[in-house]
Amino acid sequence: MPDTDDHPPAVPNACGVAAALSIVDGTGRVPSHTIASLEREVRRVIGHLGVGGECRVRIAGDGEVAAAHMKHLGVPGTTDVITFDLSDPNEADSHLFLDVDLLVFLDEAERQARAGGVPVERELLLYIVHGVLHCLGHDDHDEDDAAAMHALEDSILTAIGVGPVYRRAAGTTEGAAA
Repeated sequence: MPDTDDHPPAVPNACGVAAALSIVDGTGRVPSHTIASLEREVRRVIGHLGVGGECRVRIAGDGEVAAAHMKHLGVPGTTDVITFDLSDPNEADSHLFLDVDLLVFLDEAERQARAGGVPVERELLLYIVHGVLHCLGHDDHDEDDAAAMHALEDSILTAIGVGPVYRRAAGTTEGAAA
């Protein structure tokens, strides 16, 4: 996933659990101050969730996301986030530790941010939260599960001071994060 051989530094969250985070911009289009801001917000999310481990995020564009979507999921086209949960589900505390690579789609974030009138940084943050929640056992394959997952995203983002970002697209049951 993110093209780095370095392990991100682990920083204990409020519960004393070490969590490491790295965010890499594979597009070259995201300003460094936006990456730094995203890192701060994601650390707050991880701290709020009380989980440790590692979360590696790669921000990607159309071609990379479409190729990964087809290669790993057999689905043509793009999506907002692809989650690679590398944790061991047999570990007793797997719900407390992340080992995740996330591929988040900048072009989709830009479109959704424009449509929703929010900064693209907030849309990217939503996609990261969504991917992390998948790794913690949440799913959105049916309408009820999706509603519960999106409500949890809103709750987490509100708890860290960002506020809700997710919104349903007009006339559909689908929203910005899937």
